[in-house]
Amino acid sequence: MAHQGDDDLTAEETPGYVAPAKKSVDEILKADADDESLKLYKNALLGTVGAAFPKDPRHVIVQKLALLVQGRPDIELDLTNLDQKKVLALKEGCTYRVRIYFYVQREIVQGLKYVQQTYKAGIRLDKSTSMVGSYAPKLDLQSYTTKDEEAPSGMLARGSYTIKSLFTDDDRNEHLKWEWKLEIKKDWD
Repeated sequence: MAHQGDDDLTAEETPGYVAPAKKSVDEILKADADDESLKLYKNALLGTVGAAFPKDPRHVIVQKLALLVQGRPDIELDLTNLDQKKVLALKEGCTYRVRIYFYVQREIVQGLKYVQQTYKAGIRLDKSTSMVGSYAPKLDLQSYTTKDEEAPSGMLARGSYTIKSLFTDDDRNEHLKWEWKLEIKKDWD
């Protein structure tokens, strides 16, 4: 259902869900410090806590978004430079997935969520919230891939779409909020 002027880019709440109490990595590692096997287990799970970007104070650093279509090269959007005006294009009716690449550093991030609103001609057509999960800090780039989606098809569906996206968590931290353009075309060109 279309919504005129509805711009509530927040994650939908799950009734009855209460986010767990926040604990720092240090608190988790220091708890039960006298139990050697538990200490080894925690170290295996959490690894070495560090920062991929030591001078960046953020806990989640979103790098890029990619549209994945089977049999085609990934269509990527660099999210480290939000000034770019790149338009991503899909063939009408194709099946695709969205993959978001990000780093988590310094602390555990609980309940990461990806929120997306799709607009055409200023009218909101869709809003979806995907639970990404909870992540421990790592020096490695991590990613989340949505389930399969089908691009709209037909003459009326072709054209330009504006997509507003948000990467947030259970504590309602706004890790990245961005807007991007998607063009639905008759062919791949």
